Amino acid sequence: MARLVERDKQWETLDDLLGSARRGRGRVAVISGPIAGGKTTLLEHFTEHAMSEGVLVLEAAGSRAERYLPFGILRRVLDSAGPLEPAVHAEATALLDGVAAQIAEAEDATGGVEAGMRVLPHICASLLRIARDRTLVIAVDDVHHGDELSRAFLLCLARRVRQAGVLIVLTEAVRLLPAQLAFHAELQRQPHCTTIRLPLLSADGTGRVLAGHFSTAAAQRVSAGCQETTGGNPLLVKALLEDGLTVLGDSEPFQPLAPAEAFERAVLDCLHRGDPETLAIARGIAVLGDTCPPLVLSRITDVHVKTAELAVQDLNRCGILRGGAFREAATRAAVLAATPTGALSLLHQRAARLLHQEGAPALDIARHLLAARKPVTDWAIPVLQEASEYALVEGDPQLALRCGELAVDSCPEGPRRTALKSRLVSIVWRSSPVAAESHLRQLSREFCAGRLTDRDLLHAVTCLAWIGEARQAGEEIRRLQSAAEKARDAGRPFAYRPATLAAAQSWLSVVSPPVREAFATTGAPYAARPGAPRTPAAATSAGAAGAAPYDMPDDAHIPAVEAMRTALRGGQGEAAVAEATRVLQRYHLSDRTLTPLVLAVLALVYAGRLDLALTWIDRLLGECSARNAPTWQAALGVVRAEVALRQGDLPGAAAQARQAMSLISAQCWGVAIALPLAILIEAETQMGNLDEAMSLLEQPVPDTMLETQVGLHYLRARGRCHLATGRYHAAVRDFLTCGELMQAWGMDAVELAPWRLDAAEAWLAIGNVSRARQYVEQQKQREPGPPGSRARGALLLALARTSGDLAYRVKRLTESVEALEQGEDRLQLAVALGELGSAHRAAGDFNRARMLVRKAWHVAKSCGAQPLCLQFTPGQGDGEAVPAPPGREAEPAAGEAEALSEAEARVALLAARGHTNREIATKLYVTVSTVEQHLTRIYRKLKVKRRRDLPARLWDLSLPGTA
Repeated sequence: MARLVERDKQWETLDDLLGSARRGRGRVAVISGPIAGGKTTLLEHFTEHAMSEGVLVLEAAGSRAERYLPFGILRRVLDSAGPLEPAVHAEATALLDGVAAQIAEAEDATGGVEAGMRVLPHICASLLRIARDRTLVIAVDDVHHGDELSRAFLLCLARRVRQAGVLIVLTEAVRLLPAQLAFHAELQRQPHCTTIRLPLLSADGTGRVLAGHFSTAAAQRVSAGCQETTGGNPLLVKALLEDGLTVLGDSEPFQPLAPAEAFERAVLDCLHRGDPETLAIARGIAVLGDTCPPLVLSRITDVHVKTAELAVQDLNRCGILRGGAFREAATRAAVLAATPTGALSLLHQRAARLLHQEGAPALDIARHLLAARKPVTDWAIPVLQEASEYALVEGDPQLALRCGELAVDSCPEGPRRTALKSRLVSIVWRSSPVAAESHLRQLSREFCAGRLTDRDLLHAVTCLAWIGEARQAGEEIRRLQSAAEKARDAGRPFAYRPATLAAAQSWLSVVSPPVREAFATTGAPYAARPGAPRTPAAATSAGAAGAAPYDMPDDAHIPAVEAMRTALRGGQGEAAVAEATRVLQRYHLSDRTLTPLVLAVLALVYAGRLDLALTWIDRLLGECSARNAPTWQAALGVVRAEVALRQGDLPGAAAQARQAMSLISAQCWGVAIALPLAILIEAETQMGNLDEAMSLLEQPVPDTMLETQVGLHYLRARGRCHLATGRYHAAVRDFLTCGELMQAWGMDAVELAPWRLDAAEAWLAIGNVSRARQYVEQQKQREPGPPGSRARGALLLALARTSGDLAYRVKRLTESVEALEQGEDRLQLAVALGELGSAHRAAGDFNRARMLVRKAWHVAKSCGAQPLCLQFTPGQGDGEAVPAPPGREAEPAAGEAEALSEAEARVALLAARGHTNREIATKLYVTVSTVEQHLTRIYRKLKVKRRRDLPARLWDLSLPGTA
């Protein structure tokens, strides 16, 4: 027989009591211990041991289901004696049957009990006669579940066994009900009664159990974790061991044993062995998920507070709980999984109501409301709204979505439900605009019916434009405007303010200009009519650019649209920057302001302030980095990629565009897919990855994409790809189509898309110089660009390309390089430097040609423009096919650098590599003024007049801080 762990003392006590009974001195043993603490196992081992020594064992067990069956335990004791002593069995059974008949006929229970008590001495005498010839052990498990008459029999027998060879062994729970306390007290009064207490296993005992199946070292490794999980409960220890053996097989454990099916079953066995209230309290603790005072448990489980307190004590004693909370998450999960659905839902509803009454956080309440899986009552809807907002702040959009959906499903039709639907669209939109479409279409019906708030109307229009339904939204806005005019003429109030409808019209007209056709008969927007209040943006464009508009509207759409219009108007870059900056400073990032803020940053890009755009986009990306909002990050990330592209950082632009596209699916991008695709196509084209660029052109796009402003980016990028792959006429068609749309839409701005210069480049590739010159002159007459701007440098470059006069070409290319050096477009600078080098070579100035072409090669390389690098291979400037040996030029370069201080050498090297003054200042952590002073001294020491005259040999230096 396997030896029990940590039960030696109890075993010795039972063995001594059995020896006393053999000597004719009867004894009573009461084994007490927590639920599943090993009482039954100890009793079974002891009775097997007694029978092996020739002792007569009569066994019975109490049952909760039979506790009201008279003589239930006694009959089972007699049944076990029947085969050995038929006469005793027959006599006792006859007495009990007679009493049962009397109980059935008795009018009250008292009479039946009295009749039963009268026969008990006779039955005890019959059993004691058996003990005259042999030692008798009567073993009763779970005596606390026995019926009243059986307990009376055991007391009657216990009083008579002191001078007989009888040992009575009983097991009982630690906590007894009031009806069982009298029985227990009477037993304890008997001088020959011994109480045996059974504790849970210690950590050492748990290790000894594990050592029976694993090596000593392995058992020591996992014993602490096992003790922590089980609390030393023998049933749970064995179940956890079983789960471990199932997973490990013959292997040794190196990680703590993980609870699985056997452990979960053992947990449920423990709970069902206790009282029903114990199971109810365990379910209550599992629902609340934390240490809870008995009063709270009492209220959600409908159990008396004192009973709840005692049940918690029982669960702590048996190792299920520790300090009132579950030791293991798997234990709580098992309890929840085994709770009937209806009961679990009721518990969660009660918990939510109770937490609400006690002022608990909204998220805690909402989790219970969601777990109940039933519509909520009116008081819970604001709680769900609040919880949804908190969930978004904590970066859990799925929880926010579930709260929003439950609030909508539980709310009756009306304005409140409509507002909830609108918020739900915003929540879903953060993660997946495609998933929000079904909700959005429902919302569009609401705004058509005039049931949205003004702010929700603008947000719905923005979302509809994103998914390609700008034209339908415009038609509905036009219909609402007509209805609003009629209501105004009739003196009736209308659902939406005219200014809101005008703002929606302006927004749609900018992001999808063809929508203007729907408003062809509407006239000017309400906000621009005589006598109507003017927006701060409108005031700025009318000549108040220097004023500080502290009365900016609450919604960001209007000022963002005005900033974009100003940027695309041409020649008003400073005003556009001021308006866009005010928008970015005034409004924080949120669901309703995302697209207006993106539009404001794009306005900075189109105004030529890439530095400001980069600063703001990085700040906005930093704001949403801690939030789980992929759509926000994608929309902002693609603008960051556009800035990188315009700065000439081709690998960075491609990587950032791909990152943005990976955050949400292509379907989620809607018509906005035009921008990341355009960036990727142009970047891959400029890097020489033409196959990749062509494959991107094959990607399906929405039909309405080219009806949007960002669609112009895609159209131009496609033309650039066609130009690079030799499809010159296709390129011309794309560039001219782009121009026609820009002119028709009133946004013919060179910073948006320099279509005339692109068309001129395509005509030059075809060989039609006169047509190319025609488009360049058109651009010159329309918008030459401010001095030192990217647009100005590109125009000068195009003028040089279309001229046959070498001196004119050199002059224009020199001006182009000077303009581009002041800007941030390094790729265009590389092109201009290379062509200026070619022009000097044609003029016979091979030294300067070599220097310029090498500089162009280095700048192109820093941009990742492989085709340009091949075109500007060092040595090309003087006609040589192979670069000069590095050793010849390294020495003069080093000698010239010796005349410079370390700080000046750093500035000179970066300037020689094509960096602008602002970029040099950023890299070296100095001011732009300091860089200018260093350059003045560098020019004097190296005897040069301009930045492009810096010796090409400086590029081969590597100085600290210039990487």
